[in-house]
Amino acid sequence: MTRYKINIEYDGTDLIGWQENAQGPSVQSLLQDAIFQFCAEKVEVYSAGRTDAGVHALSMVAHFDLEREQDAQTVMRAINFYLTNKPVAVLSCEKVDDDFHSRFSCTSRHYKYIVVNRSAPVVLNKNRVWWVPQKLDIDAMKKAAKKLIGKHDFTSFRAAQCQAKSPIKTLDSVNITQNGEEIIFEFSARSFLHHQVRNMVGTLVEIGMGKPLDIDEIFDAKDRSAAGINAPANGLYFVSADYAKDVD
Repeated sequence: MTRYKINIEYDGTDLIGWQENAQGPSVQSLLQDAIFQFCAEKVEVYSAGRTDAGVHALSMVAHFDLEREQDAQTVMRAINFYLTNKPVAVLSCEKVDDDFHSRFSCTSRHYKYIVVNRSAPVVLNKNRVWWVPQKLDIDAMKKAAKKLIGKHDFTSFRAAQCQAKSPIKTLDSVNITQNGEEIIFEFSARSFLHHQVRNMVGTLVEIGMGKPLDIDEIFDAKDRSAAGINAPANGLYFVSADYAKDVD
């Protein structure tokens, strides 16, 4: 048995998310089908993050095991061949130790969210950004974002269906930058609650619109209704994952 680590990118627009589900094509099912077509082995592909329907990835880390050892580059090329015309591509592939796990070995995950803040509707990137026509106050959002950093009870920012055992998470960093009409939100943490990033972005955008939301009060409420809206999935990207050997 040989374990392979892959980095993949995908456009989540027409996918039901990472997780395999009978409701439609997922990132996991497309990869598993491609691997089966390549080597006739039924495998389960594990990822660093389970993204929702419509969410994209620039470099999602995943792994799987093959009974018959293959050259890593051959594996990558073969999977990509069977993913032709699919919204998923393998960027790199390498053999790793059996104790590597894309989810449980991960030490940090990085996401970004893109808002286009302009009066004109978005046409070319409508499935890859959140269009917000109302002028946003960048300074107000940055000030509020600082309060999100650190260890907190993020109950007010978690989805009702979140299966995490605890709402306590440590947010390592939040950065908000503006590049012309694009406003980019970047978040880093070891792990996130279900919808946490999208709920934080939705809250910050509402603050940028001038709504009287206070981060401290939202934390204290421990109630999802106390925070802002859930930002649309299409503006969210899984950027990368860190592992202990990567940062030594």
